[in-house]
Amino acid sequence: MKQIYKSTSLHRLSFLVVALISMVSFTNSCKEDDEDEFQERLVQFEAKLVKGTGTAVPVFKTIVTQVGTSQNTIFDSPGTVWASDEFFVNSSQSQLNLDANAVLPNPDSQLIVTLYIDGEVAKSDTATGTGTKDASIDYSFLEL
Repeated sequence: MKQIYKSTSLHRLSFLVVALISMVSFTNSCKEDDEDEFQERLVQFEAKLVKGTGTAVPVFKTIVTQVGTSQNTIFDSPGTVWASDEFFVNSSQSQLNLDANAVLPNPDSQLIVTLYIDGEVAKSDTATGTGTKDASIDYSFLEL
């Protein structure tokens, strides 16, 4: 009888230890996820014009950047390359947008917009052709 009692107690004790270890590891794994949920990310926007084979030079008309709900619009930017300064964005901002339009003079002229996150290309879009062309990037840190 004592042996059955000891076996049952040992079984209950083992179950309690396993349950306690499972609960502690689950709590620790959830805590690590919460700490990494939002991070500071280094972001840069870039818009570039490629002339193509003709002699005419492409011209920026409008460049619009948006981080979260903060929007910035630039009209008639000079030159063929525009780049924002590098800046930190908390990934809780969720949405980054870059839109540009330009007058492209040659059939092989290009408008290229690029989003860099932590120094690497996160997303890019290219518009090619003659006339007023648009290129746009929409990027979200949040997984949908």
